[in-house]
Amino acid sequence: MDISGYEWKVSGETFAHSYLMGVLISELDRFVAGTASKIDLRAFDLGCGNGSVAKNLCSYGWKIVGVDPSLEGINLAKANYPGCDLHLGSAYDDLATRFGKFPVVYSLEVVEHVYAPREYARCVSDLLEDDGMAIVSTPYHGYWKNLVMALTGKMDSHFTALWDHGHIKFWSVKTLTQLFEEVGLEVIRVHRVGRIPVLAKSMVLVLKRKR
Repeated sequence: MDISGYEWKVSGETFAHSYLMGVLISELDRFVAGTASKIDLRAFDLGCGNGSVAKNLCSYGWKIVGVDPSLEGINLAKANYPGCDLHLGSAYDDLATRFGKFPVVYSLEVVEHVYAPREYARCVSDLLEDDGMAIVSTPYHGYWKNLVMALTGKMDSHFTALWDHGHIKFWSVKTLTQLFEEVGLEVIRVHRVGRIPVLAKSMVLVLKRKR
């Protein structure tokens, strides 16, 4: 199946930046502060889209390498952020052989689009250095949020059935934790962001390799 056709309508930040970037930057700062020795500020952006997150982190001194399967997204990234090292590719590729391993791997609002999530999880694990940290976000699902959406008639728009290359998996903290445990990664923190926790827009999982 061709997965290159995901459309990008903006070249800059999306609405999700307002509630994801703060957590991402905070976790990166925490990771650097907790590292005994000075680390090379390198991170891999799995599903970099139009490159706007990578560009933001580059302004903080991070060196970002990333891939996205959207040809339109990568073209926008190269046109608008030529200083970022972003390429066409996906979690179904052997990215670790192509790019190596990284102290940080992040993937924002991607896993809900992935047909084969176990391949995605293995890709995250393969890209991650042994002492590294992974950060993964996806729309939040929980009992109260799902109930509110059902009662307010928001389920059809939320499930994006008519969106080509849209959301095809709907994760809870429990199921996403289980997915990454299968590849040897454990969740060390969970953030619910975008609204009050029970109605959060997204959840952000912070993961490290099991010891």
